[in-house]
Amino acid sequence: MEQIIVERLTGLIAFARAASLGSYTAAARSLAVSPSAVSKSIQRLEQHFGLRLFSRTTRSLTLTPEGRDLLERTQRLLHEAENIEQGVAAARSEPSGTLKVTAPLPVGVHVLAPALPAFRKRYPKLTVDVRLSDRYVDLIEEGVDVAIRASNPGDTRLIARQLAPHRICAFASPSYLATRGMPQHPNELLDHDCVNFRYQATGLEAQWPFLVGGKLMEFVPKAGLILDVSDAVATALAAGAGIGISATYIAAPYVRRGELVPVLYEYAYDRFHLHALWPESRRSNPAVKAFVAFLQDVFPSPTPWDTLMESRASQRPASSKKASSG
Repeated sequence: MEQIIVERLTGLIAFARAASLGSYTAAARSLAVSPSAVSKSIQRLEQHFGLRLFSRTTRSLTLTPEGRDLLERTQRLLHEAENIEQGVAAARSEPSGTLKVTAPLPVGVHVLAPALPAFRKRYPKLTVDVRLSDRYVDLIEEGVDVAIRASNPGDTRLIARQLAPHRICAFASPSYLATRGMPQHPNELLDHDCVNFRYQATGLEAQWPFLVGGKLMEFVPKAGLILDVSDAVATALAAGAGIGISATYIAAPYVRRGELVPVLYEYAYDRFHLHALWPESRRSNPAVKAFVAFLQDVFPSPTPWDTLMESRASQRPASSKKASSG
């Protein structure tokens, strides 16, 4: 059975080559076989399909309608076989050249940049060119290899891989909570000083998401301080400005140092997931494959920053949960 399949594949290759070059002799020369071998392969193919593939004269070789149809199918098959070969070759090759990556500024600063030295050490022949911006980047138009985005993938031209939850939580400093008390429900935030984030791209203030009773509750608080850089929000909160929301990976260093405390963590909501996206044309690119695999290590499940939040939220002393509102 395998021998028969090999013979038919050989016949298809000989047929496609003869059709493209216009003669058995030219096809034989390009395949490094004899013209009679090409002729016999095509004859066996015609016998198997019960078709005439060529109209032959002493001077020309012309495809029949059935031959044209088979040639189209054969060319698709051979193109796919070539893609498989290139993919295997790419997988064996060492990543090199330049890899262009785009990511939101906070993800780049807090997660990606600290991890990149280890990636470069692993692949020293590869230059990683990172562009950090909240601007939407069209990967195909701008020639970018990989994007990290805090949203749901929407571009069907791109391959997507989910990385980690983009968890949003409320935070405040221990000194602020000692004075104003720890809120027990999102509704109680109306009685607190709030710090909010404004999106630079739209000019709109962020809506605060909480999961209450299994349903999403969103509102824009009356904020006494509004900042358009997420790191500035975290810094202001650590300085005692009030309660504000932040992605957990941004707040994690402050929480680790004891400068911020998770607030209402039991109501935290994963509005989106972080995703890695790359164009279909980069599917077999060894640098892209290596980087996407590396991102799985950078964004493990669960992430270290969310594990930290859960730990600190569960360790909160009972007395702080109902501090007086003096």
